[in-house]
Amino acid sequence: MPVFHRLVFFFVFVYNESLAYNTPFQKGKLVPELFEAFCICRFTDDAKEFILTNTKINVLSRLALLIVAIVWGSSLVVVSETTDFFKPNFLLGLRFSIACFLLCFVFYKKLKLIDRDYLIKGGIVGFFLFIAYSSQTFGVTTAGGLPGRSAFLSASYCVIVPFLGWIVNKVRPDRYNASAAVLCILGIAFVSFKDLVLSSSVGITLGDFYALLSGLLFASHIVSITRLSKNKDPILMTIIQFGAAAILSWLVTLLFEDNSSIVWSYSSIGSVLYLSAICTGLALLLQNIGQKHTDASSAAIILGLESIFGIIFSVIFKGESLDIYSVLGFILIFIAIIISETKLSFLKKAKIEVEIVS
Repeated sequence: MPVFHRLVFFFVFVYNESLAYNTPFQKGKLVPELFEAFCICRFTDDAKEFILTNTKINVLSRLALLIVAIVWGSSLVVVSETTDFFKPNFLLGLRFSIACFLLCFVFYKKLKLIDRDYLIKGGIVGFFLFIAYSSQTFGVTTAGGLPGRSAFLSASYCVIVPFLGWIVNKVRPDRYNASAAVLCILGIAFVSFKDLVLSSSVGITLGDFYALLSGLLFASHIVSITRLSKNKDPILMTIIQFGAAAILSWLVTLLFEDNSSIVWSYSSIGSVLYLSAICTGLALLLQNIGQKHTDASSAAIILGLESIFGIIFSVIFKGESLDIYSVLGFILIFIAIIISETKLSFLKKAKIEVEIVS
């Protein structure tokens, strides 16, 4: 069983303990049981009890979001290879449609639980998902082929989320959220430094507008998931938002795009399947599951690592080189994650220990 498939079932199990698994293990041997649970997706009673009672769900949720960032980072390399094959919204239509059908096939027993409330809330989230992806695609296309500039502007959602969440959810961001978001943006700015400098004389372009708009829309998507997925099955919410995004993508591509020059080949089909099954289906499923127990600000910081992993994959598969600015960017983003996730509690603990000793 592929490792991504194991991870899906592992996270689904955490949220649906009624799933049935077989092959009991000897009691008291939790280490081999948990190894078996991860490797072959079999959960004994002892392993279930251990996971549910001793593993913090928020840790698993953040791990899910980190996997999402890694997978989305890899998608940038694949998408760059599909621009000659498909129009942007046609590609989005394929991605969301295939991902929706795959999840419906795997979780068909859950579909009977869909009601009017699911359709409304899932449709709203799907709307933000579609316009965010579509805007980002246009931003990259019309920004003159400068991915660093577009990544920097799109990553503004890291800063927007805490304040948008403040408006929608009435949860005021603390100083740690604000400082971590600023550091994250500064880190991405350093990573994108060359592109920003090279394009500094261009001014604000239409591509910049779309990139900034996508930042706002991605922030809206993150906040909408956090607000609308309460007491909802994350799998059903994912299926519905994929369906809504697919319908919107097909409408836009049929009305506004010329798809007469589409190229079908083994390469293009393989790229579509990877983008649909892994980068869209699995990633958005894990995002919905992860955000169910993660605050919007922390989720934004973790998902903001997408651009960093994108650069790493570009270095590996595209031969791009790193410079001192990229290294500084990595350091700043790492510090931002530490601040967001720990709120510097380890420093407070050390201070207390010093006071006790003295």
